[in-house]
Amino acid sequence: MTSVIDARTLIALIREQLKPVEEQLKAHPYLAALEQGRIRRENLRLIAGEQYHIINSDLRSMALLLHRHAHLPSRDYLLTSLQAEAAARAALLAFASHGCDMSEDDLVAYEPIAGCQAYPAYVAWLAAYGSDAEFAAAFLVNLPAWGEACGRMSAASKERYGLPLGAVMFFDLFAQSDPSFKENSLRVIQDGLDRGVDGRLITRAARLIQAYELLYWDSLYEASA
Repeated sequence: MTSVIDARTLIALIREQLKPVEEQLKAHPYLAALEQGRIRRENLRLIAGEQYHIINSDLRSMALLLHRHAHLPSRDYLLTSLQAEAAARAALLAFASHGCDMSEDDLVAYEPIAGCQAYPAYVAWLAAYGSDAEFAAAFLVNLPAWGEACGRMSAASKERYGLPLGAVMFFDLFAQSDPSFKENSLRVIQDGLDRGVDGRLITRAARLIQAYELLYWDSLYEASA
């Protein structure tokens, strides 16, 4: 990876490299089982419990990223990410309550699955040790895959499990793409490259976050089957 590569070219190369993982995510058996109604209704509680621990961890991670990089042009990007995560947390509580009959006390008491929590553990590592460019690249590559999965989960939750619209807002928030997200992410990545952030580190962050995304679904499916 040369030091003169630009952000747009770098992300295109990363996406090409990660195509096999993208295909695995799209064809994941958990999502197919959910769409076919083969996941037991009570096992939707696993989604609520895992996401509760993930989001609470990611909120802290994003706050730390903002703290570390508040002097850089990425501060507004990181602040927006933090605010979006806070909105997702509120929507998740609605899913847990109306879709899974879980109170926040139930979510706190839920024992998370190690494979599902590898993702937020890596985000926490990025928050402590990584650059804003690594974070932006990881989420630019990852959020489209997560958003597509959330769109499928929203539809399946309503069609197969009878959940009301208000209960699936958590999934809908991620399924609705922000038209400015890509360009804003690329600006952060480009600024990082211009400051000397190694493109190999940016590539590694995107590769690992997608691998942890796949591990999340594998672990969730194993626990739900």
